[in-house]
Amino acid sequence: MLSLPNARPYAFQFPLATTALIIIDIQRDFVDPGGFGSVQCGNDEVFSKARAIVPTVKRVLDVFRAVGGHVIHTREGHQPDLADLPAAKRLRQVSSPHGHHTMGIGDQGPMGRLLVRGEYGHDIVDELTPWPGETVIDKPGKGAFFGTNIHRVLLARGITHIVFTGVTTECCVTTILREANDRGYQCCVLDDCTQGFDAQQVTTSLDIIAGQDGLFGFVGTSSDFLAAIHESQTQLTPPSTPPLLSDNGLPPIPELISRYKKGSTSPAEVVNYIYDRIDAYQLIDPAVWIQLETRENVLKAAESLVSKYANKPLPPLYGIPFSVKDTIDVANIPTTAACPQYAYTPTSNAPAVQHVLDAGGIFIGKVNLDQLATGLSGTRSPYGVPHSVFSDKHISGGSSSGSSVSVGARLVSFGLATDTAGSGRVPAAFNGVVGFKPTKGTVSAIGLVPACRTLDTITVIAPSVADARLAWRIIAHHDASDPFSKLPRSLPAWHINYLGPRHGGFTFAIPPPSALDILTPPYRSLFTAAVQTLRASSGRLVEIDYSIFEVAGSLLYDGALLHERMTCLGLDFLRSNLDTLHPVISSLFSKALASPPTAYDVFSDQALQIQLTRKAQQVFDTLAGGIDVLVVPTTTQHPTIEAMQANPLALNSELGTFTHYANVVDLCGLNVPAGTYVDADGVELPFGITVLGGSGFDAKVFDIAAVVEDALARRGEGEKAL
Repeated sequence: MLSLPNARPYAFQFPLATTALIIIDIQRDFVDPGGFGSVQCGNDEVFSKARAIVPTVKRVLDVFRAVGGHVIHTREGHQPDLADLPAAKRLRQVSSPHGHHTMGIGDQGPMGRLLVRGEYGHDIVDELTPWPGETVIDKPGKGAFFGTNIHRVLLARGITHIVFTGVTTECCVTTILREANDRGYQCCVLDDCTQGFDAQQVTTSLDIIAGQDGLFGFVGTSSDFLAAIHESQTQLTPPSTPPLLSDNGLPPIPELISRYKKGSTSPAEVVNYIYDRIDAYQLIDPAVWIQLETRENVLKAAESLVSKYANKPLPPLYGIPFSVKDTIDVANIPTTAACPQYAYTPTSNAPAVQHVLDAGGIFIGKVNLDQLATGLSGTRSPYGVPHSVFSDKHISGGSSSGSSVSVGARLVSFGLATDTAGSGRVPAAFNGVVGFKPTKGTVSAIGLVPACRTLDTITVIAPSVADARLAWRIIAHHDASDPFSKLPRSLPAWHINYLGPRHGGFTFAIPPPSALDILTPPYRSLFTAAVQTLRASSGRLVEIDYSIFEVAGSLLYDGALLHERMTCLGLDFLRSNLDTLHPVISSLFSKALASPPTAYDVFSDQALQIQLTRKAQQVFDTLAGGIDVLVVPTTTQHPTIEAMQANPLALNSELGTFTHYANVVDLCGLNVPAGTYVDADGVELPFGITVLGGSGFDAKVFDIAAVVEDALARRGEGEKAL
């Protein structure tokens, strides 16, 4: 914990990793002559004081950026048509009979129309220009939590504490700080990094914030803040830096970015390194890739990236290699869905892919999957059968088989995959990596071959919770062109516990013993140990009605949703190509085509799904006695390839016992590696648990999963020490 010892009313303590620096409205319109601020102030001498804080704010910003802090900028302004400008705000001040407001919002000024988005005056001053990856919140009012997604931005980053700077103290700074305070954040404003247009109001505003023993928060100084950052860095024991080109794969994304910034490695070096690994792994498992970019082409992409960002701030995924499941479009590369008959060549990238490329990611290739994204086994592809990175005899899991293997074998830093029934969680568990399935409709599904359009989600596979969270933040954007995309304002935004789940605690539930009887003995033992670890990590176990989820799981393949899957793929296509599909998939669809549901069946299932979804979401309503997360074994056992091929349908269905219901009732979930065991043949195999949350609670799942991951890792280290 860092500390501002001279803060009022007492020392402000904050953890660097979960603290955000918010710079409020330091726009030309507010601090430069001729803007809205000069009209608002009406006194040139007083107005100049607002501009005077910029150098101090820049010093704070520079230091905070240097330690990788979360930076958020706000800009106040309105749409060009002023549709978001209430009449009260537009008319109140200019209507004062004795006032000095001769111009109002939208009027033409020296820097363009006042407080209108897109005008020169609306933008942030040059000294504080946002860097790639820093969030800019365009707010229509004095506050920032209405009409914006700032709260979900803070939640997505796991923020618990906020340091405020900006203008004006008496107006926007105070308003936003109070909004944040109401939502549970610990807040501190730096008094020499904020200024206003009325000296007495500035003083009074700061006094009110810290008054009554910290009614709204803390007031500190930039000198204390800078000293705290400096001290935290000098007191750190420098960790031993492992060689970049090691047998363990690339370092975590933040560390690799740090090395790029320091010049200790380059994207070209990383590309050559991973292609050496890919070449070597081809001898171990040749069924990972469907379309692998050539080393030469990727080196050219790396060179272009270096040229583009020479002497500039680096974007958050600069030089980070990633794979893409071959149901997600990459421009000018065939999308096959592991079905040559279905293949087409898109002319544009799926938005999720484009977001990663815009953030500096380096595309390596398209990876294998169960044909038409149908299955959890990884054994249903004409491009070969990839196996688990732990054993060439055991399945990789599917349908995102290549995605999980490419990450598990450390051939890439992360992969974009999909999850309709568990396809991003089961293979992650079988390869000892993290698989995150976001809330439906929070990542654009444009450019995705639909498996079941109302259930599909693009997912992230990564080596760690932190890396998965970073990649998820890059791709999770509302897409107005996607009819299944949820509006951000429709998603929950809960108050936070600034202590975090590690110290503040969390509630969780697990399936009842009857549901867990399906687990193999090693899985049952490891799940019991994981639950004990959660309880020892501030988790409180709560009982729930689990039958909701069991009934929902049965809807996926025993009801009309299977026929939605076929409709999405195209009935004409299936009928014309049924004999040429993978035999297991052909058999599955043949049986379904022979017994189509009635309209009654469809509407009955739809009604039941809606009812179950409402009940499931109530389970996660903590304001009504609900839980934070549901923790389940990701799957039931780890079959061999031989066993899966001998019993493909029944065994595949069993593997989805704890995954099938998640998308049916609109949950989000993350597989966390939770240990290994040695089977009867002496093979070490992985085990994973899934942390599930309600719709829109993705950030909470990440917060708790990070605690779980850390606790399980420490438990593993302790067991090794024994």
